[in-house]
Amino acid sequence: QVQLVESGGGLVQTGGSLRLSCVASGGNSNTYNKAWFRQAPGKEREIVATINWSGGRTYYTDSVKGRFTISRDNAKNTVYLQMNSLKPEDTAVYYCATLNSGTYIEEQSYNYWGQGTQVTVSS
Repeated sequence: QVQLVESGGGLVQTGGSLRLSCVASGGNSNTYNKAWFRQAPGKEREIVATINWSGGRTYYTDSVKGRFTISRDNAKNTVYLQMNSLKPEDTAVYYCATLNSGTYIEEQSYNYWGQGTQVTVSS
């Protein structure tokens, strides 16, 4: 059983930066894909970025390409999301997740979820 804990969210002005961290415990998920999702009030949860086990392959949703960077440090059981040039539309609760089975771009493929961390970008 894998537990995920996100941190690093907060309030930032437009154009600012934040780095989110997600620490895994209770198991070894280093061989599995990781992902960041986000959900804004009144909207469906959407995928933000994914990363494979080695960190050599990444995926980003179009709205964050060039601004966000996903990375991982398996020695620390941690995945990161560096967010630059933040916009008000980035405001959401951000969740990290570990792939269980299935394709990495499908939300239902992820069985382990963190509690979420709030990111608010003021305009």
